[in-house]
Amino acid sequence: MSTTDTTPRATTGGAARQIVPPEERYATELAFLAAYDSGPRPPAWRLTPRAAVTFVMGSDGRTLRLPDDAPAPEGVPRRLAVEGKFVGDRALVERCVVTLAGERGLLLVGEPGTAKSMLSELLSAAVCGTSGLVVQGTAGTTEDQLRYGWNYALLLAQGPSHRALVPSPVLAAMRRGAIARVEEVTRCLPEVQDSLVSLLSERRLSVPELAGTDDALAHAAPGFNVIATANLRDKGVSEMSAALKRRFNFETVGPIGDLEAETALVRRQSRAVVERAGAAFHVDDTVLEALVTAFRDLREGRSSEGWEVERPSTVMSTAEAVSVAGALGLAAAYFPGDRDVLGLLPGHLLGVVRKDDPADAARLLGYWDGPVRRRAEQGSATWRTLWDLRAVLEG
Repeated sequence: MSTTDTTPRATTGGAARQIVPPEERYATELAFLAAYDSGPRPPAWRLTPRAAVTFVMGSDGRTLRLPDDAPAPEGVPRRLAVEGKFVGDRALVERCVVTLAGERGLLLVGEPGTAKSMLSELLSAAVCGTSGLVVQGTAGTTEDQLRYGWNYALLLAQGPSHRALVPSPVLAAMRRGAIARVEEVTRCLPEVQDSLVSLLSERRLSVPELAGTDDALAHAAPGFNVIATANLRDKGVSEMSAALKRRFNFETVGPIGDLEAETALVRRQSRAVVERAGAAFHVDDTVLEALVTAFRDLREGRSSEGWEVERPSTVMSTAEAVSVAGALGLAAAYFPGDRDVLGLLPGHLLGVVRKDDPADAARLLGYWDGPVRRRAEQGSATWRTLWDLRAVLEG
């Protein structure tokens, strides 16, 4: 799972923004890495593949130094420690980068909330400097949104022309030699998905309405590629055709394997949520650790001690844990002293597990009667408090 923007609200042209895209938030890092690594890079790439991996994974706490013969871009320091942005397998990121350097698309698959979208944003920012050429896949996504549409006022007034053509983000990426992102591709109807087949194989897009003009055939510029994402839970919504699957390399993004790493990420992101709201973050580490532990136990179907846990049908993702931790932080900020933050945790967990199936409330109650009770009996004050709040789950 990757991190999100952790800066306060940024502004552009006087308008406040909750989230800053990675190419802007990490502009200094991107400029530094472009000057730092002068090795071979694929056509039109902003960074070398090695530097792109470093951008995503960070420099492991090391401070990098520009070569003596490399001029520092304006406003960029000569020494910089690159922040780690993705908590996961470095080899996975390396495979993703190698895929994008070739001529096959990259499909990131995994359970909801494993930061597939954030990883695709980071990769796009590293490769082409923008993560904004994106199509959000839904049941209502049309083929025009993957190919092109028309400004119908100009179309009626002047007929088909370059001015009347409205390029999709994919067509814009083809022309610029950039990365196009297609979110939730399996939520698109099969006929819409299949419009990607020729784009990925032939690397060109025909515009029959402009036959006889230079714009009748758009060729992909060097550097063009596609990153798509798909949730494993949505696999059966609109199954991808075999032809489209062959155009992608599949990479699975899994949950974070380490408790400490996941807790640190939840702390960092939930703190950012609260600070963007203009408040101070006051959630103890013991509360966060209990929260993340509960999510991991329920997600994996087994506690850290090895006790069996009945898994709810809801995905207990890290993203959901961040949402709960952020809610606890906001409650502590806006209602200080009204209630112990730990006391709010059972109610929030109940809200999460009941999203998909109300019957999951019974599974959460079973978790309380199992690991929560046992930890309380072993003397943990935190889990004793949670055990004493069992009645909240029976309401």
